[in-house]
Amino acid sequence: MSLKPQSPSQTVGPFFHNALIRAGEQTLVNANTKGERIRLTGQVFDGDGQGVPDAMLEIWQADATGHFNHPADVHRTRADPNFGGFGRAPTDENGVFLFETIKPGAILSTKQAPHINIRFFARGLLIHAVTRMYFPDASDSFLESLPANRRQTLIAKLESDATYRFDIHLQGELETVFFDV
Repeated sequence: MSLKPQSPSQTVGPFFHNALIRAGEQTLVNANTKGERIRLTGQVFDGDGQGVPDAMLEIWQADATGHFNHPADVHRTRADPNFGGFGRAPTDENGVFLFETIKPGAILSTKQAPHINIRFFARGLLIHAVTRMYFPDASDSFLESLPANRRQTLIAKLESDATYRFDIHLQGELETVFFDV
């Protein structure tokens, strides 16, 4: 009996730029948003150290006082009404991304250092990857639970007065710590 060959593998694309990215979603602030304005930039690298094009990052973060403008936050009424906390940005042909946002406050109710939650989507990645970006000198129980060399994969580098760089490595020696959620 002869078996038919399997169909070749196919990936969707270009998908993210054409279907899921809308102009302006990488800008989370407006003229009335409270807090320190920052730029969050970085590059996503594959296991071979190459930039990952046509991918998408979503960020979710607290406002400058550590509150989320979300119905599930019991302190939502304290949140800045001019800051939604959610953004979406594509990677360019070199895997570079950029967000315009604010530096979030610490989440006091759960004793979490200021951070930005990140979800990463790309062709060939069947399940999105989830990580966090912390700011230099951050410390909380989660970060302290990691070995020092792994902890550094979650810390952004301050490049200038208001620009933080956070590179994401999907595999390899510098692989970013990802959450199993």
